[in-house]
Amino acid sequence: MRRALELAVRGRGKTSPNPMVGAVIVKNGRVVGEGYHRRAGADHAEVVALREAGRRARGACMYVTLEPCCHTGNTGPCTIALIDHRIERVVYAVRDPDPRVRGRGARELRRAGVTVEHGVLGKDAARLNEQYFGFHQNRRPFIILKAAQTLDGRIATATGDSRWISGRPARVFAHRLRSEVDGVVVGMGTVKTDNPALTVRLVKGRNPYRIVLSRSLDFPRTCELLDDNEDFKTVVASTEAAIERFVRRRRNSGITFWVIKSDRQRLLDLNDFVAKAARFGIRSLLVEGGSRLATSFVKAGLVDKLVVVTAPMLIGEGRSLVGDLKIRKLSRAIELTDSSFERCGNDVIVTGYPKRRR
Repeated sequence: MRRALELAVRGRGKTSPNPMVGAVIVKNGRVVGEGYHRRAGADHAEVVALREAGRRARGACMYVTLEPCCHTGNTGPCTIALIDHRIERVVYAVRDPDPRVRGRGARELRRAGVTVEHGVLGKDAARLNEQYFGFHQNRRPFIILKAAQTLDGRIATATGDSRWISGRPARVFAHRLRSEVDGVVVGMGTVKTDNPALTVRLVKGRNPYRIVLSRSLDFPRTCELLDDNEDFKTVVASTEAAIERFVRRRRNSGITFWVIKSDRQRLLDLNDFVAKAARFGIRSLLVEGGSRLATSFVKAGLVDKLVVVTAPMLIGEGRSLVGDLKIRKLSRAIELTDSSFERCGNDVIVTGYPKRRR
């Protein structure tokens, strides 16, 4: 199963909306076939491994990181392929949360006489596909909040200067993270201050959708997100009135618009925003915007994962990662679970999962 997980990782950033899956076929103590899901639309890991094994698959055992699918999408059901190749035993790491599968794949195999077991390295397999599992469990995109900050918790100076707080290795890491999500979100403050491209440049990988979430669509005259949209992946999310004004006064070729409702405070409703993103087909979002946007997502309880790059520098007064969360007692602080720490050049990357308040 560890080998199957190693194979699955090779599909990182290429399989959405599908999960990363690896498979290994063993017969008489020897590996006779391996495979992984290379990209969305391509053959699933099980089919690739069966093809490599050929006739040797008969009577063999398959180890696979996710419950085999039993529905027809771009490819046929893996359960049928396993049964047709006379696989004798299937060991899968974790149940598929997709309602089209969710236990049905295992039942179909058992009805056909295949011995089925599960739970081997299940936590590892679920963590590998946290975006996929998060989407199906919460029925919204899995949301990662990423930021680079100084030791004293500043993401920019008082004037807004933030280039560069983190070193090049950490920026390469950030671009890799972009390549692994479906969409990147920023607010208008970040657009005006940084004029970001939000594309993947420092590593090989696909560009995510670039989403500007703002009530005020007062874009600067020169704007990468609007001017360089050859792949038609720029999305503007705002109120209906703001979008109508923007369309009347500015060129908007190839831009996708999402009309977002306002909440009781007349702010953009983040729950409506993530619902729109889910309907659009986005399974994961990376929040890269400034302090206001980060604070809004944290307050709304929508952050599933926090990734903070901390650089060994001090700047004193400046802009904080998050603003006032109305927390007055440490007992109400938002704690991170499953925290990890990684050295990246001169910086340290802290990763964790905000614990949900009851």
